[in-house]
Amino acid sequence: MEGSIGGRYTPASWLTVLLWCLNVVASNSTTIPAPLVISPSQYWEGNDGPWSTFTLQLGTPAQNVRVMVSTAGSATWVVLPEGCVAGMPSNCADLRGKQFNRNASTTWKFNNYYELQMESNLGYTGSGEFGFDKIGLDWQGAGGPVLDRQVIAGVATEQFWFGLFGLTARPTNFTDFNDPQLSFVETLRNKSLIPSLSWSYTAGAQYRLSKVFGSLVLGGYDSSKAGLTNMSFPFGADISRDLTVGLQSISAVVGGKTTELLPTSIFTFIDSSVPQIWLPLAACTAFEKLLGLTWNSTIGYYLVNDSLHEKLISMNPSLTFKLGKTAVGGTTIDITLPYASFDLWLDYPIVSNKTRYFPLARAANDTQYTLGRTFLQETYLTVDYERSNFSLSQVRFEAGASQHIVAIPPINSTTQSTSITTDSSARKSLPIGALAGIIAGSIVVLIALILCIYFFLKRRRTEKKAELPDNQVDDDNNPYAKQELDASGTHQAQSEMDGGSNTAKFELQSPVPEPVYEMDGAGTVGELASPEVAAHEIGNPLK
Repeated sequence: MEGSIGGRYTPASWLTVLLWCLNVVASNSTTIPAPLVISPSQYWEGNDGPWSTFTLQLGTPAQNVRVMVSTAGSATWVVLPEGCVAGMPSNCADLRGKQFNRNASTTWKFNNYYELQMESNLGYTGSGEFGFDKIGLDWQGAGGPVLDRQVIAGVATEQFWFGLFGLTARPTNFTDFNDPQLSFVETLRNKSLIPSLSWSYTAGAQYRLSKVFGSLVLGGYDSSKAGLTNMSFPFGADISRDLTVGLQSISAVVGGKTTELLPTSIFTFIDSSVPQIWLPLAACTAFEKLLGLTWNSTIGYYLVNDSLHEKLISMNPSLTFKLGKTAVGGTTIDITLPYASFDLWLDYPIVSNKTRYFPLARAANDTQYTLGRTFLQETYLTVDYERSNFSLSQVRFEAGASQHIVAIPPINSTTQSTSITTDSSARKSLPIGALAGIIAGSIVVLIALILCIYFFLKRRRTEKKAELPDNQVDDDNNPYAKQELDASGTHQAQSEMDGGSNTAKFELQSPVPEPVYEMDGAGTVGELASPEVAAHEIGNPLK
């Protein structure tokens, strides 16, 4: 062999082998990208909140709009200039999170007009102008990713007063299923801009600490907000209601006395697109009796006047939702909401004058059972489309807590999840999870190098045997070969280990077990949900 003397490896040849093995290990290793943390807009707004919103950049040149998060939608919905017409308040555009002027964007591509089918089961109606354009995350100059040709629905209807940023991985289909358009989150994953097809969200709570804004992480979660106890759920069978849980009970505690408010357990859908909690009539009646609520059938809300508000403040009820994978029995998790989370306001155009309301709604049937944005003020939701499951926990509200972002690895990855502390006041030492990942990764690399060198040497020896003539014996394996003499003619005894058949051979066994992730559901790997129902084409309703 070149670089060897008498069939033995020189330091130079050992270096060559080592460099070759390092190259093999590096070429087969993968580095997962960091999660994307989407900063809140710092605004509290909406005509049924107030709610913490997020900022998007649309079109070319970029236009800033503020939107709410939709855990049920795939596309991005934004308000068009047609959404603010004569007779509306002069600051209508700002009240609706700003408008997207698609005619001012050089990259806008019109598709068609379609009905807005999301939330149609709850009585929401409207239509949108669908097309494609650039969408960027966060304010301009913040460095967030910008994706080309993303699905955008321009709306003018007052029923969807604010725009929505869809988080689901389901594609959007126009007319039929032959040309699915990828969601924003799946496009990020395909471009390796996030580690996995996953996200985490909590709506924020204006009544907590010094007003806690919403939190949105794509490809990971914030462990400083996720509760110490969480529960994992498999996706529901209905892909349009994948985040379905069994609501086993609702318990209200007032003055130390507990009252049950849900006569019969139900299955309900978690959906941040709407504010209210939609429950069966019997449950709403129990709420009315305990809290003194009155249903306004004209506008479909429980309005709260000043005297009732003072009574509810004095009662200070706390409501605990017991959730499970099934409607009855099994493992459960409790999510508790204080009265402050139900102390919300309605505004124009729902009512003429700003009015308090209690975000409970009467469901006509089981397709309307919904835990809306109100529920997500106190709930931390993590969704993993690659493992077809999601988890819930009570949000942690800790003053001065450092943001601690943890990546959710892709399902086929052997890379350990990584932790990042992003607050500038946080300590500089590595989190335990990150340190453990580094140690485990180092062990894997070391073992890979040893195995690489072993198989390289084995292959070279095999090649050497193959190159020998039939009548020549390999001296390395010939026990009768003469020993070489050194320059002085003195015999030098060889100290190599006997390579005979009596020498036991052992393979190295990996000390690193297969990684286990907390997000694992029932142990089965599910395929991505099938496409959403195709939209129905309509004429131009915005004229």
